[in-house]
Amino acid sequence: MQTILFHSAIFGPIHSRRLGVSLGINLMPADGKICSFDCLYCEAGFNAQGAGSAKLPSVQQIHDQLDAKLREMHANNEKLDVITFSGNGEPTLHPNFKEVVDTVLSLRDKYYPQAKVSVLSNSTRIFDPKVVEALRRVDNNILKLDSAIEPSMRIIDRPNSPEFTVDRVVEALKQFKGQAIIQTMFLRGEHDGHSIDNTTPEEVNALIEAYNQIQPKEVMIYSIDRKTPEENLRKVDRNELEAIAEKIKQAGIEVQPF
Repeated sequence: MQTILFHSAIFGPIHSRRLGVSLGINLMPADGKICSFDCLYCEAGFNAQGAGSAKLPSVQQIHDQLDAKLREMHANNEKLDVITFSGNGEPTLHPNFKEVVDTVLSLRDKYYPQAKVSVLSNSTRIFDPKVVEALRRVDNNILKLDSAIEPSMRIIDRPNSPEFTVDRVVEALKQFKGQAIIQTMFLRGEHDGHSIDNTTPEEVNALIEAYNQIQPKEVMIYSIDRKTPEENLRKVDRNELEAIAEKIKQAGIEVQPF
């Protein structure tokens, strides 16, 4: 099973095709994965690998490690475009997510005030007012919507909770009108005998309808870039991705293909 884990709370910097030079923050255990989705394409692998034995990093640990890393980078005149919450699962599951965001913003302002703070989230926790408050404070509130058709979403993203539905999440995403960036992974393939393809006209039209309801600041669309735990998935090529982007643009939505 494909598994790429980050073995520390602070990792990188790495070059992100979407965000530039990015310093990562992993709020999940350093030796396992905790996520409210179990996506077929997740580079961290399936949830079945377990949460590991390490505890979640504390707010103080995040502060101390990030402070040391930013101080070192600043002293060496290293470039930094963004500090990104990502890692071994869903960052907003951390019980002190809001406090960690406050800490990261403070340290960003101290060392790299021009850098952005981004959160890559699967949208499962946007029903919690404290999480919403924290997401409103970051520069790039990047929220996932891989399909606006319920069966497709359940096959691709495999949410843990049966209460998480397309209708419910689209309704909740509306609260970030003009503030959120919606991120959609396009892919095709097979899983457990089910065909997967969210590039069809039906799928793209349903997504455009959802984007119009949400009214995000921007939509990011992309496809597989690394090996996936479900090996029967295929990347959507650049030309096709750009054609999908053009259709989204024609609907009056700001979109960037990556």
